Amino acid sequence: MKEIRVHGRGGQGGMAGARMLAAAFVTEGKWATSFPEFGFERRGAPMRAFVRLDDKPILEKTKVYNPDCLIVIDPLLIQMEATFEGLKPGGILVVNNGAAITPYPGLSLVGTVNATKIGLEEIGSAITNTCMLGAFARLTEWVTLDSILVSLKDYFEGNLLNKNTKCVKRGFSETIITRY
Repeated sequence: MKEIRVHGRGGQGGMAGARMLAAAFVTEGKWATSFPEFGFERRGAPMRAFVRLDDKPILEKTKVYNPDCLIVIDPLLIQMEATFEGLKPGGILVVNNGAAITPYPGLSLVGTVNATKIGLEEIGSAITNTCMLGAFARLTEWVTLDSILVSLKDYFEGNLLNKNTKCVKRGFSETIITRY
């Protein structure tokens, strides 16, 4: 089983992004679960969402304590040591950031993408979740780009689907990968 923890703030689309990611895994015939954890449940408050994927049914219902991968939507959260808490050795980090990341002990792979810029250019808003899904697909290769795009159709339609499709594709193509 692979476990993913998404870190963001309320209103950035972390919960919806986790659900879309789980839907993409299911599209590929995998078993997946996703659910959020909120603190104060207000816009801008730190939040986490959890995703699990496996080739067999997932019975575990707890939050993810030891993730294989972190998706950090708000780049300020990268400065908090709690963001990295429990990350498995050889862990993977996908982060919304236009700058280089200082290696955190235990990381093997880091993908950075300026998702805020892409969201502003494509959607007109700093909602970055779909761009981060494209970056995740490219970095981890745990899910295909096509499956991510298929999952969008359950959440968007019309012009909003077109804009988010562009965000996913740009996130996939503009991710900078660093191996440690």
